[in-house]
Amino acid sequence: MSVPDRVRPGAVGLLALGSLGYAVMTLSWFSLPAYLPTITADLGLTETQAGALAGAVPLTYVPVALVSGLLVDRLGHRRTLGGGLVFIGFAHLGRSYAEGFLPMLALTVLLGVGGTGVTFGLPKLVAGLFPSSRVGVASTVYLLGSYAGTAAAFSLARPVVGPMLGGWRPLFRLTGLAVLGVALLWALAAVMLARGESATGGTDSPVAALREVFASQPMRLLVVVGFVYLLVAHGLQGMLPTVLDARGVTPAAAARITTLLVVAQVVGVLAIPAASDAVGHRRAALVGSVALCTLGVATLTAGVATLLPVLLVGLGLGGISPLIRALPAEIEGIGAERTGVAVGMVFAVGEIGGFLGPFAIGALGDLTGSFTPGLALLGVGTLAALAAGAALDV
Repeated sequence: MSVPDRVRPGAVGLLALGSLGYAVMTLSWFSLPAYLPTITADLGLTETQAGALAGAVPLTYVPVALVSGLLVDRLGHRRTLGGGLVFIGFAHLGRSYAEGFLPMLALTVLLGVGGTGVTFGLPKLVAGLFPSSRVGVASTVYLLGSYAGTAAAFSLARPVVGPMLGGWRPLFRLTGLAVLGVALLWALAAVMLARGESATGGTDSPVAALREVFASQPMRLLVVVGFVYLLVAHGLQGMLPTVLDARGVTPAAAARITTLLVVAQVVGVLAIPAASDAVGHRRAALVGSVALCTLGVATLTAGVATLLPVLLVGLGLGGISPLIRALPAEIEGIGAERTGVAVGMVFAVGEIGGFLGPFAIGALGDLTGSFTPGLALLGVGTLAALAAGAALDV
């Protein structure tokens, strides 16, 4: 499948529906963390078990991402994205009936497996249906869907919809059915809007695709950036309220500052990819985004300010997020046909950083009595990403 020089008919409709799929995916994903204290009490879980449930989805990406990326490239975005939504819908519906830790964990892992189909299917869709000059903006659209679903889980599902329905179980049932509804709409729309396109992606073998991706120096550099992106993103999103509390910030103020981190990411997602599309300099946009993260993490580590560094990091993360998904399509030897496995490799390695970020901040905090060493480690990581981004030849 070659990259078009114009937007294909139906591409915008598929992107909009895929973005809705991303929104219901993240809504399902983060409904569990939003309700975790209640679920922990209802199922009689230990704190360790609760933590395992909260981290099960990102850890699922580590072993599954490459395989899922290969499937996206072989089967195409229509089948894998729709199949991913079906997995998510049934898994989340099943979680509403789960009793005990092991069934809940198994279903949460299944949700994560389905999530990879959405996460890697959307970059494949964008790379195949939009010209390179529109890839950044198109990536922004579906990422806004993911942020909307995440925000809805914490701001609507937990405090408003869940209590109205009678608790987390009815909420999970309703959400699971909603995901299955979107999957059905996707199946119908994919047939009606994407006629004339090949249902499959690449024609080379999985071994050949993996060989090309692993042999690509730009891809290896992009993996470094993706690792650090998730290291910082998960590290701060998971531990920032705790860090701020240790510095004497009130819980209410810490919640507002953490919310601003997400808001700044949305601003970065909206502004930076569009600017990179307009000027045609993706490497400069990527390096600039990483530089914002570096400056923000360094300032936060030094403790001389709180609000400004959080805003800087959020803007930087917002810029990096769509760019690491869009850039593989422009790398020689990767292109639209191998976008799925390329993005899969970024996340397979990157989610290790996603786990290490909060773990390192917490573990080093226990060892030293301060969160500063953990934050400094994130800062060192951003320097590595800065060097990798500068070396990219795209």
